[in-house]
Amino acid sequence: MRYHVLACDYDGTLAADGQIGDSTLAALDRLRASGRKLILVTGRQLPDLREVFPGLDLFDRVVAENGALLYCPSDRTERVLAEPPPPEFAAALRRRNVAPLATGRVIVATWEPQERAVLETIRELGLELQVIFNKGAVMVLPSGVNKASGMDAALAELRISRHNTVGVGDAENDHAFLARCELAVAVANALAPLKERADLVTAGSRGDGVAELIDRMLESDLADLEPRLQRHQIPLGKAGDGEELRLPPYGVNVLLAGTSGSGKSTFATGILERLAEREYQFCIIDPEGDYEDFMGAVVLGDGTRAPLVKEAIDLLERPDRNAVVNLLAVRHDDRQAFFDELFAALLELRSRSGKPHWIVIDETHHLLPAKWSRTPRTPAKTPRGLLLITVHPEQVAREVLSWVDLAVAIGESPAETLGAFAAALGEATPPVGTAPLATGEAVAWWRHPERAPVRFRSIPPRAERRRHLRKYAEGELGDSSFYFRGPEGKLNLRAQNLQIFLQMADGVDDETWTWHLRNEDYSRWFREKIKDEQLADEVERIERAPELSARESRARIREGVERRYTGAA
Repeated sequence: MRYHVLACDYDGTLAADGQIGDSTLAALDRLRASGRKLILVTGRQLPDLREVFPGLDLFDRVVAENGALLYCPSDRTERVLAEPPPPEFAAALRRRNVAPLATGRVIVATWEPQERAVLETIRELGLELQVIFNKGAVMVLPSGVNKASGMDAALAELRISRHNTVGVGDAENDHAFLARCELAVAVANALAPLKERADLVTAGSRGDGVAELIDRMLESDLADLEPRLQRHQIPLGKAGDGEELRLPPYGVNVLLAGTSGSGKSTFATGILERLAEREYQFCIIDPEGDYEDFMGAVVLGDGTRAPLVKEAIDLLERPDRNAVVNLLAVRHDDRQAFFDELFAALLELRSRSGKPHWIVIDETHHLLPAKWSRTPRTPAKTPRGLLLITVHPEQVAREVLSWVDLAVAIGESPAETLGAFAAALGEATPPVGTAPLATGEAVAWWRHPERAPVRFRSIPPRAERRRHLRKYAEGELGDSSFYFRGPEGKLNLRAQNLQIFLQMADGVDDETWTWHLRNEDYSRWFREKIKDEQLADEVERIERAPELSARESRARIREGVERRYTGAA
């Protein structure tokens, strides 16, 4: 199940004239009965909300005061999520005869056309407050407090990710929290700008629209809306024709295979960095300690201490944590049993919370070998969201290989790698070609849905890019160095990195500098040796601008190099 939470606005979404209809309440009950959770996200103050809707126990959490107050109906506890404005703010508004005026635990609220007086008062008092509008209501809150921040606090208490959340609303102040949800829904009566940004607009208005949404969640988990969620996809790289290859963040299994030292860990690290940036949770099962330095994840276990299954699950209960489970200290004879227990526990956690969104299994041929079979705890349903990394796809259990939707081959022999994968499944080898892959290149073969293999250049991880920046800026480039020789070859000055290049560029005479410039030697070096197409294109434009003096062209090339390299290094 992908969607474990429904977050609903109140007025104009669930309620009409402040009241929720019986059919809408029945739909909310059905959703709760399915094991999903409900969050109410409203601009109303809590006492007012209790008065119009005494059935708050239907919700697991209530976000009130437009994100400033969090209420737990099961134990009646309240948590203020921000500092309220100083008392003199409301007093100053009253002196200006701003009415009506309501003050909550944090929020200060009035109605249009009082917004001008409100803004003038904020400015006069020098306060850091924001004004939020909602169909004529004027709400004043501390900066950064909105329905999105309140929903995040509610999800954190429930230990569920925003990526497992559907949001539904109707008005201006719903934009923020809907944008945080994996899937955003507007009811039919919603304002036009909200409808334009929503992934789904219901046919029904208000509570009827919410009931319609709930029925679709219960029927299909909204799987038919996946094509509308391409903004969540993870970029992998670009093919030769410029087409960008992207990976859906949900429901896909990936096999990453290639010879030893071919860059599988680098490729996987790039994907994981991008998942972490988008707040998708992952767990890496790491038999050889290859990910012990991975930034953005908590490493459990090391060369001397074996990890515990319970500590991994406890850590991953929090949606803002990623885990690397290092198996170096687990005895080889015990690794299979440990893996089976951990794998089953991760799938159980996912079944009740939707996360971790990705389970990464390094050295898959060791942990899911040909002889592997399901344990009693392994769910019968095919697990999704797996990244399987191996040198030997033919040594992985055939059942596991059958789960793969996307196979990515890296290394010198992609045809052999994909051929071994296909042969293990009893399938024909896809047409890959015999040309070897260059560093950073890969071949992607989608099996579900079936597509022809595509050669592409992968996006390097930030950690790898930082390493390359230092190499080009400060390292030793050897045969890739630049040589200032001049028009008659009288010089032989070697610039072994970009910093030395810039120093020499300032020191050589104008005739030498201009001779290389007019021969377009600088752009050629950046393109062929530094392998930076963008910088090469930028420098080529400078080389082809005859109106520039030697001093001006030096300055512009220096600026381009420093912007891309020396600052980062």
